[in-house]
Amino acid sequence: MIYREFGTTGLRVPVLGFGAGQLGTTNLSYKSAGRLLNDIVDQGITLIDTARGYGSSEERIGRHLRQRRQEIILSTKVGYGIPGYSDWTYDCVRAGIDEALRRLQTDFIDIVHLHSCTRSTLEEGGVVLALEDAQQAGKIRILSYSGENDALDWAVHSGRFGSVEHSVNICDQRVIKGSLARARDGGLGVIAKRPVANAPWRFSECPRGDYTEEYWWRWKTMNVDPRDLSWQELALRFTAYTPGVSSCIVGTTQWEHVLENIEHIETGPLPEDHCELIRKAFRDNDPGWWVGQV
Repeated sequence: MIYREFGTTGLRVPVLGFGAGQLGTTNLSYKSAGRLLNDIVDQGITLIDTARGYGSSEERIGRHLRQRRQEIILSTKVGYGIPGYSDWTYDCVRAGIDEALRRLQTDFIDIVHLHSCTRSTLEEGGVVLALEDAQQAGKIRILSYSGENDALDWAVHSGRFGSVEHSVNICDQRVIKGSLARARDGGLGVIAKRPVANAPWRFSECPRGDYTEEYWWRWKTMNVDPRDLSWQELALRFTAYTPGVSSCIVGTTQWEHVLENIEHIETGPLPEDHCELIRKAFRDNDPGWWVGQV
């Protein structure tokens, strides 16, 4: 596995991380989840990204990987869903961190994100202060924001975060010369989510009502020629080697998909002329698309 510096945080992360959303929202058995988690760590995929809102994901990670804590980098998201607390308050974030520590069965969490709150919530300051206080107490290592658009811009410019997580892929490119470039220049670690644009090529017709619908329309409109590559390889290599991206997280419950993704990553960056065709297709067909609208 290829590793990179995570901005100036002192962490080194694998270029391919594991998005653990499906781990807690599928019918994957307890035994199968444990085997998958241990197998991906064996392959060097040591960044595990989860969230309060991902069902039993945090609990499964804690149960199956607690004995391998020193080998992995844990990333989770907080800010909501704690009984007895109002969402997006200082107390809710503080309680959410404590609950994540319990679920993940760890004394500290490497990266904790505020999970897609608004810019106004960030500007009010309480939720960021809660992260800072948790860091001071040794409960978390790196403060992060996961989200898009103006809230992401604020987080990058604020100087209060060590990393950010946001969408970047062949269909979401505006961030590349905006927040992503500023994050890179500011020494922030960057986790790219949705690196394969939710794989719209899975659908022969528009998947109306599906999470992928907007990306499907963007992908069809761009009409990129993948040449001799699979769409998965094209998309993943484009995102993984976009300047400023530290790691891109891909979620799956299929082991063969994990191995395919590792192979794509280790093939290296796309030829520059191919990248330019992808960028041009986005520029030429961009009717005002903005990252994170899907």
